[in-house]
Amino acid sequence: MSTRKQFCTFSLNGLFFGVEVLRVQEVIRYQEMTAVPLAPAMVEGLINLRGQIVTAIDLRRRLELPPRTGDSLPLNVVVRSDDGAVSLLVDEIGDVVEIDDEAFERKPETLTGVARELVQGVYKLRDRLLLVLDTERTINVTSPGSHAQ
Repeated sequence: MSTRKQFCTFSLNGLFFGVEVLRVQEVIRYQEMTAVPLAPAMVEGLINLRGQIVTAIDLRRRLELPPRTGDSLPLNVVVRSDDGAVSLLVDEIGDVVEIDDEAFERKPETLTGVARELVQGVYKLRDRLLLVLDTERTINVTSPGSHAQ
């Protein structure tokens, strides 16, 4: 019998990503942030989540994608990590999808750069590809490809 996994999905620069639901603490609208001096460029700031201080990582910068355009505000996908909660700033929140684990495939050769390091693999859905993010590597701002400044 095959096992199924659930993923919280979101869009970023036209790409469709997912993180395992078990890693997601919550999904919230844009929150005001406090800048962090001398932090890596991908750290957008800190948000206060009901008394919990959470680092917000701009996933566009983390994946070396073009900056957000216009006046659209990012949304927060708050994930749990070994070191506490971290917010991933994304363009749009999708649905929770449930997929057979057997459908998991290696990341395509066309995936390059930092995204190649941070994506674990893919699931082919009916109309698009779901890129599964390695949450721990993505939020590790000192990992290779993090371009800490």
